[in-house]
Amino acid sequence: MEDIVQFRLMTVEDVEQVYNIEISSFTLPWSKEAFYNEMATNQYAKYIVMELDNRVIGYCGMWVIIDEGHITNIAVLPEYRGRKLGDALLKQVIEFSRALGLRVVTLEVRVSNIVAQKLYKKYGFQAGGIRKNYYTDNYEDALVMWVNLYER
Repeated sequence: MEDIVQFRLMTVEDVEQVYNIEISSFTLPWSKEAFYNEMATNQYAKYIVMELDNRVIGYCGMWVIIDEGHITNIAVLPEYRGRKLGDALLKQVIEFSRALGLRVVTLEVRVSNIVAQKLYKKYGFQAGGIRKNYYTDNYEDALVMWVNLYER
């Protein structure tokens, strides 16, 4: 029998595991302290973790301001990629956003990250603009994407 992936809100106890996912996923990872600050002091931060066998294998962070959500980061451990788990995580985040009464969700993605862009488009995200030289590691542009949750 295949184990079932579960989703829940992130707690401060999850920071170590989330940080490990972060550093294995991004060339410009957030610091561990940044995640502690998100949990302890950022009233706008909402994070969902994805668990399998009591291990955090993915997460998504979002800042909620009035009726808009801004996805700050979303990642799955490298050894769990290619199993549609990022898809399941994003679906959960969209459902969570609707439950919070959000109208719009937005994010930035590297212009070269076609795989992620395809996933976002599957959930109704549309290109909304370019942030020039957004990523400081290589000055790559970011594609700004957004979805209106009530036009789906």
